[in-house]
Amino acid sequence: MTVPGAKGWRVLVTPTSYGKTDGRLKTELEAAVGEVIYNTTGKPLRSAELARLLPGIDGYIAGLDEIDEAALQAADRLKVIARYGVGVDNVALAAARRMGIVVTNTPAANAVSVAELTVALLLSLARRIPEASASTHAGAWPRLTGLSVAGKTVGLLGFGAVGRQVARRLAGFDCALLAYDPYPDEAAARALGVALTSQAEVVAHADFLSLHLPLLTATRGLVDAAFLQQMKPGAFLINTARGELLDESALAAALQSGRLAGAALDVFSLEPPDPANPLLRLPQVLITPHCASHTDGAMNAMGRMALDDCLAVLRGAAPHSPVNLA
Repeated sequence: MTVPGAKGWRVLVTPTSYGKTDGRLKTELEAAVGEVIYNTTGKPLRSAELARLLPGIDGYIAGLDEIDEAALQAADRLKVIARYGVGVDNVALAAARRMGIVVTNTPAANAVSVAELTVALLLSLARRIPEASASTHAGAWPRLTGLSVAGKTVGLLGFGAVGRQVARRLAGFDCALLAYDPYPDEAAARALGVALTSQAEVVAHADFLSLHLPLLTATRGLVDAAFLQQMKPGAFLINTARGELLDESALAAALQSGRLAGAALDVFSLEPPDPANPLLRLPQVLITPHCASHTDGAMNAMGRMALDDCLAVLRGAAPHSPVNLA
């Protein structure tokens, strides 16, 4: 779909939720540029698909597309990639910088929504809510025993924007909060009653361990068999960050052996996951379709920040949230 506008710029928009809950994001963009091209595939674009669309594009509001160097080689006019979200691990940042393409993101725009889903998954694991609901729908009236979060220890690996919002929401649950972050916010930790400690201590003591780390070379595959062996027996793992942080086969083995009691995953290394992925067959695994940021609040905030930074760069102004500038 293309939309005529007032200026000469052509802008590609690939997140399918862009403007979904606030139509002004589309109308403002369409009024500001000459043409808007929307992604109609319903999913993130692969490198080859993106390469076919980028020629003649000036601005790009990007979802979880495969923005590698091969795709960028097709960009003959591109000035800005405004990521609709915080992660830029799918963007060839060095190549973009060499080509003079500014990359921006939307830090903290979805933090509250991701934190809300994290807490929802934690409570669902503790109280076996999906199992109770499914059994009751099937005509049973089960007497299921759950766990109280009060008195338990929740560990946060990563105490950035999302980790802090999770801690804020759990502060009233009378649980112990431990967190590890390589660059910890000590003032926030004190205010939220969070004990900052080492990664090893968080992993060893958490009854519920929640991942909130970015995907970096140092964190890719962090949660492997050795890591899982260090977790408290009977603990639960929650991942609303990046699927590539964990070894899915190792997690399946830890769950099948009873080493871990359960897991909740909003993200996978391959999305959607392969139907043969053993995690899909384990009843103690709760799975959601990478929807942590799919709320009206998060989509509106991400859309507004991406729109503003995209137009700022096209107009020759400084973006609010650049990630690849010197």
